Amino acid sequence: MSIASSQTSVFSHARRIVVIALHAFTQLVRMKVFYFLAFFAVILIASNFFSLPQHEGPEAAGVNVLRSIKSWSLGAMTLFSVVLSIVATALLLPKDIEDRTLYTILAKPVPRVDYLAGKLLGVLLLVFVSLALMDVLMVGILHLRTNMVLTEQMEMAAALKWPPGDVALLKSDILSQGPTFSLQGAVFAVFLRSSIIASMALLISTFSSSTLFTTIISFLIYFIGHFQADARAAFLGGEAGVSDGFLTKVVTLLVSLVLPDFQLFNVIDAVIEGQLMPLMIVGKLALVGLFYAVFYIVASWFIFAKKEF
Repeated sequence: MSIASSQTSVFSHARRIVVIALHAFTQLVRMKVFYFLAFFAVILIASNFFSLPQHEGPEAAGVNVLRSIKSWSLGAMTLFSVVLSIVATALLLPKDIEDRTLYTILAKPVPRVDYLAGKLLGVLLLVFVSLALMDVLMVGILHLRTNMVLTEQMEMAAALKWPPGDVALLKSDILSQGPTFSLQGAVFAVFLRSSIIASMALLISTFSSSTLFTTIISFLIYFIGHFQADARAAFLGGEAGVSDGFLTKVVTLLVSLVLPDFQLFNVIDAVIEGQLMPLMIVGKLALVGLFYAVFYIVASWFIFAKKEF
């Protein structure tokens, strides 16, 4: 009986979270303020099809074109996902309080952890759908350009009478720059990074009374996260005789727990260069994203549970 009741309780929690997530997703979609971000990102990705960059030599033209498409496309996805994750999360709680939706939901009664988890899931659902659409556009353009570049380069190699070995190497280099599993891993890494940023913004919004404050602090922490590893290395390296101390290790561990190290996601740059992204790296990033999402939700719940509404 206890097992059945526990299963029912888990199902009830999951159902409430999904309902709140879908409501948050619908609420965000109706906020047309985000449309210009999506339009900007789509235009930026689509413009790669018409770009005509300069090249040092004919043999490097194809690789540079495809690298440019991946670089600009992933850059547009990163910009869109970061801004959307922070601003959307910062708007949700204040808007629910302003519309008095929060009071209605909590009066059901709905556990506050379910409410927070649902809101975060709604933001991530919107980011995921947006990135998926951009990914389809990027892959389509990259596929077309890869075929065009491959045809042009093979014709050039035939005209110059390249040896078969060099032709095969050129073909391999071009195909490695096209749509690959590693490229999808890079897009997934963009989503994981945005999930960390959104959950971090959720935590800040639970004790902030201003959307602007939440947005500014979230962006600040995001930029600090890109230098966290360098600062930690400099601190440990500069503390002669103390770097092995217990207190120093505890401090650095706490900093790593609170402030994510976004340099872990620099593997995206390697994918742009045509390198493979091992499944182990994808799994590691997924665990990092899951850890910080759970950590920030629990911290948000701890603060939010003490608020009186």
